[in-house]
Amino acid sequence: MGEVGLTGALASLVLIAVALGLSRREGLRLERNIVEAVLRSAAQLALVGSALGLVIAEGAWLGWSFVWVAAIVAIAAATIARRVPELPGGFPIALAATATAAAVGLTVTFAFGIFPVTGRTVVPVAGMLTGNTMKAGVVVARRLVEAVAERRAEIEARLALGLSGAEAARPVVRGALRLAVSPQVEDTKALGLVLLPGTMTGLILAGVDPLDAVLTQAALMYLILGGVVTSASVIALLGARRLFTPDHRLRPTVRSAGDE
Repeated sequence: MGEVGLTGALASLVLIAVALGLSRREGLRLERNIVEAVLRSAAQLALVGSALGLVIAEGAWLGWSFVWVAAIVAIAAATIARRVPELPGGFPIALAATATAAAVGLTVTFAFGIFPVTGRTVVPVAGMLTGNTMKAGVVVARRLVEAVAERRAEIEARLALGLSGAEAARPVVRGALRLAVSPQVEDTKALGLVLLPGTMTGLILAGVDPLDAVLTQAALMYLILGGVVTSASVIALLGARRLFTPDHRLRPTVRSAGDE
């Protein structure tokens, strides 16, 4: 299997041109966002590719890989907090969630010998875990805040009956968790039948035996699913607490649509 090369990468932009044309024709006004996404991703991938080459080079200090992982976790937490600014204490909550998922995932990966502990495995595995937990984290945090605002009267009624903040918000927490976790569950269900994920496809294109590629992808998907559930649960449980005062009253910043 030959290298894709610059020509191949540029050829893959044909569908981007189609997407731009459709956006313009249908008046979606997504052209700028699409172009920005392509340019930004290309610059980031080029930077990461260069830096990753140093991290996985022969004789490179393994500690640099874990420094990279720490940076990934911090950036993911900052992204969640930035996208859901309405959640009080969003950054420390997101940091605890993403760090927990990454730590548990890497521990399982290397303690049970799923992959060897090398720079070539630490950063990619952590990146896949954290990237997916970040997406679920944004969804659960946003839905938690929105649902509490929408059901403010119901929650306050439950509080008036003597329930604690955590108990009053439990139905909302459950709904937010289901919404955030369901896509990853569905992806796992469809694995191999409809969904052929990037890791497996890339390994097969690189000439790896299909069965080995399948086993690698299965291990990663199960780690990601566990990481997503863990991270989303931490954000939902800790986030719900931060929406209430210590004496179990909804914070005034949480407003329903009818209050605006």
